[in-house]
This record gives sequence, structure tokens and C-alpha cells, in this order.
Amino acid sequence: MRRLRNVKIVATLGPASDDYDTIRALHEAGADVFRLNMSHGSHDEIRERHRIIREIERDLDSPIGILADLQGPKLRVGTFARGEEELEEDQRFRLDLEETEGDATRVCLPHPEIFAALEPGANLLVNDGKIRLQVESCGEEFADCTVITGGTISNRKGVNVPDVVLPLAALSEKDRDDLEFVCDLGIDWLALSFVQRPEDVMEARKLADGRAAILSKIEKPAAVKCFDDILAVSDGVMVARGDLGVELPVQNVPPIQKRLVRKCRAAAKPVIVATQMLESMIESPMPTRAEVSDVATAIYEGADAVMLSAESAAGHYPIEAVTTMNNVAIEVESDQIYREVIEASRSAERKSVADGIVAAAREIAETTDIKVICCFTQSGTTALLTARERPRVPIIAMTSLRGTARRLALSWGTNCIMTGELQRFKQAVVNAARAARVGGFATTEDQIVVTAGVPFNVPGTTNILRVAPCDESLIFASDPE
Repeated sequence: MRRLRNVKIVATLGPASDDYDTIRALHEAGADVFRLNMSHGSHDEIRERHRIIREIERDLDSPIGILADLQGPKLRVGTFARGEEELEEDQRFRLDLEETEGDATRVCLPHPEIFAALEPGANLLVNDGKIRLQVESCGEEFADCTVITGGTISNRKGVNVPDVVLPLAALSEKDRDDLEFVCDLGIDWLALSFVQRPEDVMEARKLADGRAAILSKIEKPAAVKCFDDILAVSDGVMVARGDLGVELPVQNVPPIQKRLVRKCRAAAKPVIVATQMLESMIESPMPTRAEVSDVATAIYEGADAVMLSAESAAGHYPIEAVTTMNNVAIEVESDQIYREVIEASRSAERKSVADGIVAAAREIAETTDIKVICCFTQSGTTALLTARERPRVPIIAMTSLRGTARRLALSWGTNCIMTGELQRFKQAVVNAARAARVGGFATTEDQIVVTAGVPFNVPGTTNILRVAPCDESLIFASDPE
């Protein structure tokens, strides 16, 4: 299904979008990848949503990516005898391991690993940062704090610890069970929550064992500090601005977003910008002007994808939210300033033959009357490198592997088309010309650029480029063998 824009849209599924008709409507409205949030929904519910997506994929003959988002280690306070308490600024408040219900002076924090890492002066953020506590003294089983910012604290509210790297297992037991479940189910991307270090990614990669690409969610200050190392071992990245904006001053998030997006682009790894993009559309059929500008900013930065969370999972207007995001993307990408920004921020470091081939393909396409770049890919790397160039013309990624096509649904500008296994380059050129015509990218009067690797069906061998007519008879006339 051809899109009229390059940035991809990720839509989260949930109670508002868990039947065939709604999910199909979301895909037709613009959703390229569906997110299954493992924090919500039973395995049976997740399995059913997965089945519906694959059914729609078959019905529409359109590769659809599925991203499973693991919950990650959730840190929460215990319960209160009265359900909630009001904390006043400058009062003392204790967190401890006692399992009794809390009151206005203390509450259980059932995470000994936090106490092991805390030091005096550290900050603890409760309920998405609405309450801020500063540690005055601490031990292996307690932390005595001063309330810096007061407010209502209630049962099982989340706790963030921005100042220290916590000695937490990257994957909880729930995460391990969920990982095995979704990988066996057949998802394409596995998102890791609360990544702190590259070792967290390596552990998940070992468990996934090639069954899914690994996407690291950047939502901890520790992850920002060692981002280059995390990026090196990840297949993609999500800039998860929710928790990032809790653990860091909110004014720090926009420049971090820009830096991370640019680094991902340079590395040819897909990057998603997520969280509160059209938040008001949970309740309203229209977004705010600020939200539209937020989505547009991510697109101007060259992000591979923008994501909807509760807007499509639990909101009243899931299809309208996807439609709005699609329309914003089309409008932004038609702006001349968009091309100027994208091209000015192109910073790829080219070291390989494949790098040179895709750069040449873009140059040729943009300096002559080429309608589309067709790249044959097995692992998806050639398509990712082509997308990194952010060419002005569409990209057709042709592959014989369904899994590769689904993963590339997250990559900027790629239109994935299935093809049989090929043995000769001329056959590849003919298939590319046919795909360009059938997809409406070119006519028999046009020319296309084709890139591939010889020998065929061997990952990492991109070494050939050809400018070819889109008329098969002309291809055979110029290359009868």
C-alpha cells in the first residue's frame, strides 16, 4: 500500500482498536506498524491482535510491521492505609522495606536494589515527577527524605530515580515470559523499556536469538549518557519522551531528541519519536496546534517514524488520530524547507562499497529524471542505507523474505514489495521495472535506478547499480542475454 509520505506511523493497539474493522481502518488511514504494549493486555488478547494484523496483511497484500513493547522493570511504592496521603513541602518522609501499609510519614518501597544504589542528595520522583523527594540519609532498608515538591501520593504510584544507575536486571521475569511469547508469535520488532546500558540490549538480543529486531527505548538519563554504545548494539531506537521528561528537566528533552534522531540517521538505524504526540485526541476529534507542531518537528528532523500511544489504543478517535498524523506528514514533506533541512542535516560517514552505491543512486536520481530507486535486499541493510540518504524520489525495497519486508515497514520512505529469489541481475531489473509500474511509481516512459548485490541472496553484497528503462522490452533490447 503506497503512502504519499516518507515518515512512518506507529499506532498502538488496545481496547479502542482490537477488532478487524478498526485495525484495518487504521492501516488504511496510514498506520504502517502496530505496537503491542505488553504492559496492558493478556497473552490471549495480544495473540488475537497479532492474528488480526496478519489477516489484514494477507487480505491487502501489504507487509505490516508489528512491534512488541516490553514493560521493563516498574518501580512502585506500596499501599497506604487510607489509600492516599498529602505530602507537604519540607516535611520528612521515609521509604522502607516494611510491608505494612503506609501513612503520612512513610510507605513501603519494595525494591531493595534502589536502597543499595541510593546516596544522600539523590532525588526520587513519584507519580510522573509530580512529587520530588531528596534523600537525606539512607541504608540497605530505608531512605529518609525531605519533600521538595509536595502533592498527593497514593497506592502503587511509580518511582523514578534519575540520579543513579540502578543495579536492576534489564528484563524482569514478566519481560522474559513476554519476550518468549511474542518472539514465538512472530513479531518483527522488540522494544526494550528503561534501557540503561548496552549490556541490557545484548541480553535481550541473546534471548530473542534472531527472531526479532531489537529497538532500545531511550527514557533514562543513563541511556542518554552512553547512547553511542547503546546505538551500536541496537537495530533501532525509540525516543520515549514520557519518562525522559520526568527524569530530566523538561527543557532538556527537545535538544536530546534532535541529537538522538541525527545520530540514528547517521547510523542508518530507524528512530521513532514517541509520547504525547497527539495526546488531546484521546478525548477530542481535533488536536491542539502545539501537538501538530510537535509532530511536524519530528518529521522535519528526519525521524523514521512518529508514534501514537493512548490516542489509538484507548482514545475515542483512533482513526482520526492516524489520519491527522498522516495529513501533517504529507503537508510537511511537501514543504521546500523540509527538503532543505533534511539535506543540510545529512551526515553519513561512508566507508563501504554499499555506502557508495546508495549515495550514487541518490545523486543520480536527484540530478536526472529518475522516478524511483529500487533496491534488492535480503537482510534489509541496503534499504536502510538508501533510506539514510533521504532521497527526493521514492524507494522500493524488494526482498524475498517476508520478515525483512515487515521490519522495513518502520524505515523512512521504504515501500516494501515481495519478490521471488533471483539468480541474475537482468531478472532483478525486469522485476524492479514491473514493480515500479504496478505500484504507480513510474510509467513505461520513465527511468529507474536499480541497486543489488551479486551474487544474489547473500546479505551484505550490494555492489552494482544500473539506470534502466521502466519498459521491459527496452531492458531486453539493451541486454538480450
